[in-house]
Amino acid sequence: MSSDNQWSAGKDEGPFSRLIRKSKDSPFVPVGLAGFVTVVSYGLYKLKYKRDEKVSIHLIHMRVAAQGFAVGAVTLGVLYSMYKDYIRPRFFNVSKK
Repeated sequence: MSSDNQWSAGKDEGPFSRLIRKSKDSPFVPVGLAGFVTVVSYGLYKLKYKRDEKVSIHLIHMRVAAQGFAVGAVTLGVLYSMYKDYIRPRFFNVSKK
């Protein structure tokens, strides 16, 4: 196996340092995860104080909202990556890093 740009798990890499490293590669994934957790937390809080809606319907709406936020953040990340890799170098003569 060659060692040129091959990913290998470091034995001294913990979960927090791995999250930091992956956040630098794709910054919209942690944003999507944070939004997902925020929507779920707010939905559970709202469920506690709002009893006029069926629980199953509320949970379905909460799941759809949380998934929508996560998918939207990943989509924005892909669009940003495409801009950074293809559009900006082509039109603004910026070298790839």
